[in-house]
Amino acid sequence: MGVNLSDLTEPKSMEMEDLRGKKVAIDTYNIVYQFMSAIRQPDGYPLCDSKGRTTSHLTGLLHRTASLIEAGIEPVFVFDGKPHPLKQATLDGRKERREKAEQEWKDAVERGDMKTAHTKAQQTSRMTDEVKESAKELIRYMGLPIVDAPSDGEQEAAYICRRNDVWATASQDFDSLLFGTPVLLRNLTMTGRRKIPGKDIYREIKTEVIDSEEFLRNLGISREQLVDMCILMGTDFNTGIKGIGPKKALKLVRDNGDLESVLRKIGEDIPDYQEIRGIFLDYEGSDDYSVEHGPLDRQAVVDMLTSYDFSADRVNSALDRIESARKEEERKRKQKALDAWF
Repeated sequence: MGVNLSDLTEPKSMEMEDLRGKKVAIDTYNIVYQFMSAIRQPDGYPLCDSKGRTTSHLTGLLHRTASLIEAGIEPVFVFDGKPHPLKQATLDGRKERREKAEQEWKDAVERGDMKTAHTKAQQTSRMTDEVKESAKELIRYMGLPIVDAPSDGEQEAAYICRRNDVWATASQDFDSLLFGTPVLLRNLTMTGRRKIPGKDIYREIKTEVIDSEEFLRNLGISREQLVDMCILMGTDFNTGIKGIGPKKALKLVRDNGDLESVLRKIGEDIPDYQEIRGIFLDYEGSDDYSVEHGPLDRQAVVDMLTSYDFSADRVNSALDRIESARKEEERKRKQKALDAWF
């Protein structure tokens, strides 16, 4: 999903405790897909309740949110709105890949190949209305802010970050840098030991931070030039030029200055490139949001999740962690205010 700039980045690892006291705008669709992909049964089927409703995302949201709040991080959940028309080809391609993976998953289950089944099943996750609304319901009951983006969630999250209402955008996708977030956090909701796709190898995943200003300075380009080179590579809004990857795109833009000059030099054309630029660079943002958390409605969370067959004891255990962390943070704030008098 999005552009892949991993070959050009040198992210710094951070412990969650290093983020104490910071608000973070979370690309919620992104993390929900992570939870639905990772939290599955051995044969690849997602966790479901007795009514057949998917619960993988609810499990991930409950327990990972508790971990974030324990670490002193205040999450702000940003949801996608209506996709831009230029993104339709990308969405169609994703749907086609999901359908192909779903058939391969079923075939693998039938022949008893659970290893392949699990791998293919991870590629079939999709955001249904039921998944989205149940995620929002749980987040609201936990007293956490929800932002409904007019279009792309990363676009709005980056805007909120530029306004200094949050410290960073949390997403796996590098598109946040194109949208202008000052700070990008990757792996915030998936730290720990993880299996490398397609291999029997595990590696330790840590939260990574990328400072946008430092990233651009190291590349020797502006944000506008970053957008131009990614349009050459291909974004969610265009297919790009075949054979041009991150390093080649960077060199072309460095040597020629901008996209128009590059296209003239290589004799290529990219339809709608000016509109694509505008998607990344000209977004004015929606100010209809709040980043302040409210009270946790414990009973509503318990009632909701037990209706999805969750164990009340496990739900209450996660909520105890949230309430305990909240009380400790409040104690520290009061102590700091008291200390200021002396």
